Amino acid sequence: MTIHEDGTTDAAAAIPGAMAAWRQRRYGGADGVVLETVDVPAPGRGEVLLRLRATGLNNGDIRVMRGEPLLVRLAFGLRRPRQAVRGMDAAATVVALGEGVTALAVGDEVVGELPAGGGLAHYALAPAGRLARRPAELDAVIAAALPVAGGTAWQALELGGVIRPAADASTQRVLVIGASGGVGTFAVQLAAARGAEVWALCGDRNRALVEGLGASRTFDYRTVQPGSAELGEGRFDAVVDIAGTAPLRTLRRLVRQGGRVVLVSGEGGRVWGPIGRIAAASVLSIGSKRPLRPLAAVAKPDVLAQLLALAAAGSLRPVIEARVPFADAGTALARVADGHVTGKVVVIARA
Repeated sequence: MTIHEDGTTDAAAAIPGAMAAWRQRRYGGADGVVLETVDVPAPGRGEVLLRLRATGLNNGDIRVMRGEPLLVRLAFGLRRPRQAVRGMDAAATVVALGEGVTALAVGDEVVGELPAGGGLAHYALAPAGRLARRPAELDAVIAAALPVAGGTAWQALELGGVIRPAADASTQRVLVIGASGGVGTFAVQLAAARGAEVWALCGDRNRALVEGLGASRTFDYRTVQPGSAELGEGRFDAVVDIAGTAPLRTLRRLVRQGGRVVLVSGEGGRVWGPIGRIAAASVLSIGSKRPLRPLAAVAKPDVLAQLLALAAAGSLRPVIEARVPFADAGTALARVADGHVTGKVVVIARA
């Protein structure tokens, strides 16, 4: 727990009535997200009030910011996002408890996913059940990079059947497409830690980085794509497709009988987004021994707790391209929206 110059701790300091928050009043680009002063919210039943320490940004934040595909507006607001503050990943201190919260206490250091956002502010509300305690030895900035991307990578590998093999089992071979982004850098590490032989597609400038994370072979995605001779056919037990642009039939030919292709994301039209790709994958998988499995990742605090423990032990290393001060959070959103971030961008809250 941090002790400030006036001798107070984060937990003991008085909660102000107002706070700074980066808010958007309409769907659009990062230039429409502005710094405003708003009331500090009060926790409801089952909620806690958090004082943010660090907030990790994800592609999901950008989709909600833009309101694209338009389908997302059914969940987040038709004309404008109901939650005006972006940022789903949070490392924070619990400063107030709502009714019925008994598993956490004021002063606890926690990490978790904020359901609709809210992390680019000094304070935010979170359901207590979605939070995990942050190990004391784990830096808040590192922890804030884990929830969405790390959880998605974990669930993708589970869906793909990439589990730690028995001592007499043959080594699984896994291909990660889009290996240098937030989800990809975690997927490479977690698959390698489970004993898999990892191949990866990424930008040429990131090949050494991805190899350092555990990939045995890497390829520049500009010259090698699914369907290229370098990858062949039927070589993989699992393919984790994060890029979402390769033809589904081509992806399926990469895996051997009994293998699986996991679709983490997908391109599509402005209205429906990846829905068409998901539907096509379902049809192609009927009766197939090489199924295409779309992933619908959800918040799993038990998985997050394991990710935090791995990071605290040094067994999992979040790749953080930039640590951005709170005052520059709008610039951080624009950086992620540009689509070329290596690993993660984390916004550091005011001390």
